[in-house]
Amino acid sequence: MKFEGSVYAAPDNVDTDVIIPAKYLHRSDSEYLGAHCLEPLDEHFSSHIAKGDVIVAGRNFGCGSSREHAPVAIKAAGVSCVVAKSFARIFFRNAINIGLPVVELPDASERFAAGDRILVDLEAGVVCNLTRGERHRIQPYPAFLQNIIAAGGLVPFIRAQRTTTQPRKEFA
Repeated sequence: MKFEGSVYAAPDNVDTDVIIPAKYLHRSDSEYLGAHCLEPLDEHFSSHIAKGDVIVAGRNFGCGSSREHAPVAIKAAGVSCVVAKSFARIFFRNAINIGLPVVELPDASERFAAGDRILVDLEAGVVCNLTRGERHRIQPYPAFLQNIIAAGGLVPFIRAQRTTTQPRKEFA
C-alpha cells in the first residue's frame, strides 16, 4: 500500500476539537465533516487539500476526546495518510478502524515541510521525502492491518470476511 501526495504540515498536540470542532458534530455524514476538517488551524484546509495529500504532524496528534469523527473528517477531506512524531493511542486505533493509515516517524516534522512531496509505503516500511530525496524507515504495517486499510476500515473488513468465510444462517 502506497500513498503519495503533498505535505500539509501540522504542529504538536493537534487535538480532536481542532481536527473537527464540536459545533459540527450535530451531523455525522463524512462529507460534511471533511468540509470542516482542521478549520480552527486553517479555515481553508478543505479547499487547500488535494485528494491523496498527507498530513505530517508533530507529537501527540489526535489527543483529546476519543471521538471517531476526527479520523473520519480527515479521511473525508481527501487526506490519504497521516505521518506524525506520535499519536494519541485512541486516535491511532480509531484511524485504523475507519481505514485511515497513520504512521509514526519520530522526526517527522523536521524531515518534511509544507508542500514537500511525500511517499508512504506501508508494506515496505518506508516514508520518502521526494522533494529532498530522503528515505526514512518505519515499522512496516503487518498484513492484517494493510487488509483492514484496503477494505476501508474494520467494519467493511469484517463484513467481507463474514461473507467469504461463513455461510449465511437463516432464522425462522
